[in-house]
Amino acid sequence: MRNVVFVLPFVTEGALKFVSGTANVPGVRLGVLAQDPADKLPPSIKDRLAGHWQVQNAFDPRQIAEGVQGIAAQMGPIDRLIGSLEPLQEPLAEVRAALGLPGMSPEVARNFRDKAVMKTIFESKGVPCARHRLAHRREEALDFLADVGLPVVVKPPAGACSVDTFRLETQDDLDAYLARMQAESGPVLFEEFLRGEEHSLDAVTVNGRMVWYSISKYWPSPLTVMENPWMQWCVLSPRHVDVPAYAAIRETGENAVRALGLTTGLTHMEWFQRPDGSVAVSEIGARPPGAHFMTLLSHAHDVDFHHAWAKLMVDDTFEVPERKYAVGAAYLRGAGTGRVKAVHGIAEANAEIGSLVVEARLPTPGQQQGNAYDGVGFVMLRHEDTDLVAQALRRAVEILHVELE
Repeated sequence: MRNVVFVLPFVTEGALKFVSGTANVPGVRLGVLAQDPADKLPPSIKDRLAGHWQVQNAFDPRQIAEGVQGIAAQMGPIDRLIGSLEPLQEPLAEVRAALGLPGMSPEVARNFRDKAVMKTIFESKGVPCARHRLAHRREEALDFLADVGLPVVVKPPAGACSVDTFRLETQDDLDAYLARMQAESGPVLFEEFLRGEEHSLDAVTVNGRMVWYSISKYWPSPLTVMENPWMQWCVLSPRHVDVPAYAAIRETGENAVRALGLTTGLTHMEWFQRPDGSVAVSEIGARPPGAHFMTLLSHAHDVDFHHAWAKLMVDDTFEVPERKYAVGAAYLRGAGTGRVKAVHGIAEANAEIGSLVVEARLPTPGQQQGNAYDGVGFVMLRHEDTDLVAQALRRAVEILHVELE
């Protein structure tokens, strides 16, 4: 038996899939460290726990370390410490190092988390990426812009999911941002704006070798989606990814992961295919993808990828599954802000593409729209024919309309 602690800052539906996947790994006795009390966990998970520890801040290394020691008193010495969220990866690595637990080291975690450090490493290792500058002062930003010009992308050096990421197109955009930058604390990462089609590459690395990968294409890019809160968007993951068209990014992705020092784990990389066919890496996270991608991957392979990730984190092993389908998701959002009043086009969409739907969560009346880029609902499609899935995704966002109050 292996004693595993899963750090779960908040009890959410998505996070519980990872916890459940971990509980189902053969030979695992599970403890949970969380900000929420054990009573908030569903009985299907709570009844299987060998330990639980509540903390005020599950991202604080000191509190994590104290919690791990508290759980060890409940269930015995801890063998693995894991968590699925990107902001957790550095504190988890620090605690592992302090307690002598296996897993990603603090240095490697920082390479993935700090995008300025990441891109500096890429440049030194010949991994194609956007030109960049970590600017602490207005003068540093202007110096970078003198070389690169507009447009540029600005983001926090340790951000995720395109939060607080902006495209500066004009001099007015730049002036307004620099004025705000002067009033805020902390450095800002300025990047050359990469032109081309944006994709992602999810990959599993075991003992320094990429053993599995998946490609997804965005329509439109995540940054465009964040800039336009009303915009419904899609992601398509083709059935066949081991083809010449993706050979360059497969090699580049493996080189990028190796450059950052990851030995074993799942990574999520954003990348661009430029108009001339060349590729460039935007950034990589050493964690599972968001936006329900793990569920899409599960449908593509008829395998529970939340469980597969947990087994990878606990046992350092990954059984490469057969890819059976192309999959995609249409993310539903309304124009404006407020609560959902109605969803239109359901009957028409069901008539046209209903046979391809494998999972759907339609917005419900009264549901708050919020500002999440994955919207207030989704429709997931799959089929052996990639083109058929692509056409159906386009129809889904054309037909379905979310009306807000």
